[in-house]
Amino acid sequence: MSLIHDTARAFMPYPVAPVPHAPTGPLSGLAFGVKDLFDVAGYPTSGGQPMMLALSGIKTTTAPVVQSLLDAGARFAGKTITDELAFSMNGQNAHFGSPVNGAAPDRISGGSSSGSAAAVSNRLVDFALGTDTGGSVRAPASHCGLVGLRPTHGRVSLRGALDLAPSLDTCGWFARDVPTFARVADLLLGADAQPLPGRVRLLWPHEVWALLAPVAVEALREPCARLSAAFGAVTPVDVVLESFDAMYWHTRHIQGREAWTTDGGFIERHHPPLGPGVAERFAWSKGVTDAQVAAATAFRARYTALLTALLGDDGVLVMPTMPDVAPLSAAPESALEDYRNASIRMLCIAGLAGFPQLSLPLGSRLGAPLGLSLLGPPGRDRSLVRLAEQLG
Repeated sequence: MSLIHDTARAFMPYPVAPVPHAPTGPLSGLAFGVKDLFDVAGYPTSGGQPMMLALSGIKTTTAPVVQSLLDAGARFAGKTITDELAFSMNGQNAHFGSPVNGAAPDRISGGSSSGSAAAVSNRLVDFALGTDTGGSVRAPASHCGLVGLRPTHGRVSLRGALDLAPSLDTCGWFARDVPTFARVADLLLGADAQPLPGRVRLLWPHEVWALLAPVAVEALREPCARLSAAFGAVTPVDVVLESFDAMYWHTRHIQGREAWTTDGGFIERHHPPLGPGVAERFAWSKGVTDAQVAAATAFRARYTALLTALLGDDGVLVMPTMPDVAPLSAAPESALEDYRNASIRMLCIAGLAGFPQLSLPLGSRLGAPLGLSLLGPPGRDRSLVRLAEQLG
């Protein structure tokens, strides 16, 4: 079990093992959770899958990103539940349960970094590590009212962590407030090699905003006005290449092929029980063709070039993180899958290009949070956090 009383069903029920941390450092006084994809010495790594847990054994080394937090004085509080094999966005694990959304308990937490978001939103820890492949930090951040970052691809180490789709996988984290988030950013990101300039261009991707229902747009109107007052007027831009459907399918083909390459051998060798949605996604992934992967890879190169030219060195997209507030936990699997597919259309922008996207808990509707995102050029991760600090 975790080192704290788990009121949110956020942590894996592992026996406690000692995980030393430095007595002082820049993160001293902060407690953190770790998504159960990362190795921590003294613990197994399940990937949210019982048979993977059985095969894991107790790890003898700790993932470098986790060790860096410990060396900075942060205290390890436990390993958090992940959606099964990280291949979901709903925050519901058929084997280990559904962590509770601390901002809206009747709604899903979002996944696959569900336990990490639940632990932070329920104030069990100060921050928590997650991963984001197709939206697994950004979705829970929006749903649980948290600050969450999908970094530039490769910016934060994923050594010692289970893969899903390596060309899309990133290591991110959650915090309830920007100052705490920024303390972790200073450690995990350091300074940007080429920061955003003092004055940025705010860009309004109107096709993305058109995906939202009017009530969701209205919920983000005031936060957008705050951004404009702080950093200048927004300029409408086009960010879609060919169509949202093209972007959606190319993203899914890349992710599906890589997910099957990562986990297909395990699935076919051991025939593990897979939960609803997860089983169907892996079955679909197995059928992704070489021609589909080649087309998707070429499309990704074209899209990265488009977004690079659009943002330049000073452009920042202002966009909704998710299509709406989190669905109700009682929603049927078919409705959750429809919501997931709608979400991918806006989440794939950063994913395809590998650019950083910061979700901020600035909106709300129906008593539930709704995130607003800043998406910047590659390598400007810390600069995006700085904009959030300036916004206050």
